[in-house]
Amino acid sequence: MTPDQRCSLGFWRAWGEPLYEGNKHFQTGDIDKAIECYTSAIKVCKDKKVLAVIHRNRSACYLKKENYTNAASDASKAIDVDAADIKALYRRCQALEKLGKLDMAFKDVQRCATLEPKNKTFLETLRRYTVNKKHTDMYSTTTFSTDSRVQNMFEILLDDEMEKDKREKAANNLIVLSREDAGAERIFQNNGVQLLLNMIETGKPEMILAAVRTLSGMCTGHKARAMAIIHMVGIDKICSIMAVDNEEIALATCNLFQCINDSLTGGDNREYGKEEALVLAILLSLLEMVASKKVSGHGRDQALNLLSKNVPRKDKKERDNSRALFTIDNGLKKILKVCGQVPELPDQLPLTDNTQLIASVLLNKIYDDLKCDPERTNFREISKIDPNNMDKTIHAINAISGLLQGPFDVGNALVGHQGIMEMMVALCGSEREVDQMVAVEALIHSSSKMSRASFIITNGVSLLKDIYKKTKNERIKIRALVGLCKLGSAGGDDYSLRQFAEGSTEKLAKQCRKWLCNPQIDTKTRNWAIEGLAYLTNDADVKDDFVEDEPAMKAMFELAKSKDKTVLYSVACTLVNCTNCYEKKEIIPELVQLAKFSKQHVPEQHPKDKKDFIERRVKRLLKAGVTSALAVMVKADNAILTDQTKELLSRVFLALSEDPKDRGIIVAQGGGKALIPLALEGTEAGKVKASHALAKIASISNPEIAFPGERVYEVVRPLVNLLQTDRDGMQNYEALRSLTNLSGFSEKLRVKIVKEHALPEIENYMFEEHDQIRQAATECMCNLVSCKEVQERYLEDGNDKLKLMVLLCGEEDEDLQRAAAGGLAMLTAAQKKLCTKMTKVTTQWLEILQRLCLSTDPRIQHRGLVVVYNMLSSDDSELVKKLIESEMLEILSVIGKAEDNPKRQDPIDVARTCLVKAMELGLIKPFSSPS
Repeated sequence: MTPDQRCSLGFWRAWGEPLYEGNKHFQTGDIDKAIECYTSAIKVCKDKKVLAVIHRNRSACYLKKENYTNAASDASKAIDVDAADIKALYRRCQALEKLGKLDMAFKDVQRCATLEPKNKTFLETLRRYTVNKKHTDMYSTTTFSTDSRVQNMFEILLDDEMEKDKREKAANNLIVLSREDAGAERIFQNNGVQLLLNMIETGKPEMILAAVRTLSGMCTGHKARAMAIIHMVGIDKICSIMAVDNEEIALATCNLFQCINDSLTGGDNREYGKEEALVLAILLSLLEMVASKKVSGHGRDQALNLLSKNVPRKDKKERDNSRALFTIDNGLKKILKVCGQVPELPDQLPLTDNTQLIASVLLNKIYDDLKCDPERTNFREISKIDPNNMDKTIHAINAISGLLQGPFDVGNALVGHQGIMEMMVALCGSEREVDQMVAVEALIHSSSKMSRASFIITNGVSLLKDIYKKTKNERIKIRALVGLCKLGSAGGDDYSLRQFAEGSTEKLAKQCRKWLCNPQIDTKTRNWAIEGLAYLTNDADVKDDFVEDEPAMKAMFELAKSKDKTVLYSVACTLVNCTNCYEKKEIIPELVQLAKFSKQHVPEQHPKDKKDFIERRVKRLLKAGVTSALAVMVKADNAILTDQTKELLSRVFLALSEDPKDRGIIVAQGGGKALIPLALEGTEAGKVKASHALAKIASISNPEIAFPGERVYEVVRPLVNLLQTDRDGMQNYEALRSLTNLSGFSEKLRVKIVKEHALPEIENYMFEEHDQIRQAATECMCNLVSCKEVQERYLEDGNDKLKLMVLLCGEEDEDLQRAAAGGLAMLTAAQKKLCTKMTKVTTQWLEILQRLCLSTDPRIQHRGLVVVYNMLSSDDSELVKKLIESEMLEILSVIGKAEDNPKRQDPIDVARTCLVKAMELGLIKPFSSPS
C-alpha cells in the first residue's frame, strides 16, 4: 500500500465510521446520536461530495427534531455542491414550509417535480402549494382577518346581550380554530388566554366549557405554548375549575390537564427546561384535590382518572417509576381516605357512584408499578390502620374494602392482622345499620380466598343470615345476601365442593334475580344483586336458570349500559360463568386416577357444564342482546374498565363467536368494532382472546360491514400478532383465514398487511406440516402476491420462495394446489422474469405444470394454463421454444379443440389464447382442413 493510499484510508476512517454510525442511529430512531455522528464526520471530511451527503443526512435529522432552521441550512449546503440533489431539495422545501417561507418552498418542490415528473409525492406537494400560492399575496390580509375574527368571537362571547345561538356558534368556531396550530397561535398572540379567563370568570357553564376546550386545543402538541398557558392560568385555577359540580366541565378540564401533560412529556421533543417540575406540580395539585372537601364528586373522579393515566409507567421496561413513588409519599393516605369514606355518615367527601372504585383501581395500578420489595413494604406500611374508636373503625374497614378491590395482596395482608377479621364479624352484630353495611361489604371482599371463606362460614354465616332475616333496610339485606352468595360459591365450579345444602344457591340466585328485575329498587342495590349472581353463576344450575330468565338478563344488560360503571366487573364475571369461558386446567386422566388412588380431592364437572348446555346458554344470551351491552361496556372510561375486566369481556366475545352462524348477529350489534380496542389494549391473554374473536369474525364477514370506515385497518395488527409461533394452531389458522379475506378486499389492506411484517410468518406457515394451516397460508399469499413488495421478495435470489410455490402446485390436496397455482399465475403475469426463474428453481417445473393443465378441476386447470400463457408471453425465447417442443403443445391442442362447455369454458378459452400466441410467435402453423 502506497503512502497516498494509507492517507486516503486514514481520512476515510476519520469520516466514514461516524457516517456509518450516524446512518445506523438514524435507522433505529436515535436521532440525537445520529446528529452527533454526522457532526463529527463533517468536522474531519474534506471531500465536497461526501460532505454534501452528510449535510443532507443531518438535514433529515433536524427535520425529525423539528429544528427547521438548521434543516434548511444543511440542505442548502448539500444543494450548493449538487444543484440537482433531489433529496436535499425536498428536505429544504419541507423545512421552508414549516418556517412559513412558502414562496421559497414552492420553488424547491417545482425543481423536484421537474427532475422527477412522475414522483407522486412531489406532484401532490406541488398541487397543494399551487393552491396555497393563490392566497400568498393576501397572506398579511388573511392574518389581519384571522386576528379580527378572533377578537370578534371574544366580543360576541363576552356580550351578555348577544343572542344565545350566536354565542354558541362563536364558541364552536373558537374551539375549532384552536385545534389548528396557526389558529391556536393567533388566539395566543391576541391576548386570548386572558380573554378565555374572563369567559371562565362569568361562571356560566357553557362559557367555561368553551374556554376550557379552547385551552385544550391551544395546548395540544405544543410544549412552549402549554408551559406558557400553565404559567398564565395557574395549576390551582385549573384545579378549581375541575372541582365544580358539573360532570361535563370536570371531564373537559381533565382533558385539558391530559393535553398539557402530553405536550410536556410526549410528542414535542424540543427542550425548554423545567417540564418535569411542572408535571410533578400538577400531580401534587391533583393529589390535593383527591382529599379536598371543596372538590365535587365529578372533579374528584377526574383527578383520580388523571393520576391513573399518568402516574404508572406506560411500559414496564422503563426503569423510572419515580412518579409512583412520589404519589405514594405525597398522596397514598389521601387516596385511602377516599376509599374509607362512608357516604351514609355526616361530614363526608362528595363522591359519585364510581369514585371509590376508581380510587381502588388507582391503588392497584400504583402498587403494580413498584419494582422491588422495599418499595412494596413502604406501600404496605403507609397503608396500615390503627383504629381507636367506632367511627374510625368503620373508615378503616371501608379502606380495607378499597384495598381488597385494588391491590388485593395488601388488603389481604391487613385482613390477616390479628383481630381484623373478628372486628368485621363483630361489626355485623352492631345495632347501627351503617356498621352492618360496611362490615358486610368488607366480609364480601375479603372472602376471595378459600381459607378466608372457610373462616367466615364457621364464624359469620349465622350473622349474615340473621342480618338478612331481621333487617328492614333493603340495602343491608342485599349485601348480606351477596355475602351468602359469595360464601355459597367458594368452591368455584367444582360440583363436589358445594358449601351449602342442595338447592340453597338456587334460592339465593332467585332472590337476586327478583331484586335485579325490580325497577323500584335503587340502582346501587340492583348492582349488588348482579354481584351476587357473579358468585352464584359458578353453579351450573344457577347459570341455566339465569339464561332462561330473559327479563333478568335484559335488566342486567340495561344496568351495564347505565352511567354507574361499578357494575362492569360483576356483569363480566356473570357472563364468563354463563359461557364457561374461564381458564380451565387440562385434566389428565392418569393424574385423576392417581389422585383417586391416593384419596386426594378430584374436581367434578357439573352435568350442565357440558358442551351442549353451554351452546344453548350462548344462544339465549345472544337473543337477549348481550352483544350491544358488551359494546357499551367496552366504551367505559379506562379507570373503571380495568385490564382484568377487558380480559373477561374478550373471553365472552370469543365464546359468543364460536358458532359461525352467530357471527352475523355479533357484527350487527356492533361486536366487531367493540373488539378492536380489546385486541389492542389490556392483558396479554385478553388481547389474544379478543384477536382470536376478531379473526373468527373477519374470516367470514364482509370487512366493510364488520369494520366500517378506517377501523378495518386497525384490525390487521391484532390478526398478524396471532401468527406468532407461540400461539396455538387454531389461532394461527383463524388469523390466516381472516387475513386472506381482508387481503382479497383492497390494495390498501394488502399494503397494510405487508407493512405489519406479516409476510415472514405467512411464508413460514407455507412450510407447515398441518394441511389446513399450510393451505390457509398459501391462500393468503395468493391474495398478497399482487403487491409490488411481495413480488420483489419472489424476485430476490438466495431464497426458496418461488420453489415452494411451484412444489405446492404439485401437491395432492386440490384446495392447496388451487391456491398455489393461483399465486403462481399472478406472479408470472406481474413479473416476466419469474417465468424464467421458475424453470431454474426446480427440475420438476414442467411435470407440475402439465399436471395442473390436465387437472379435472377446471379452476386448477385454468390457473395452470394462465401460467403457460404467461411463459409464452415472456421475453425468454428459449423457454418458449422448450415449452412448445414438450407435451404441453399436445395438451393445449386437446383442450383448445374441445367443444364449448359452460362448466370448463375458462380453461378452454385460455388454451385457445395460448395456441394463438404460439402461432403469432411462429412456433406452430395454423391447422387447415382439406377442401
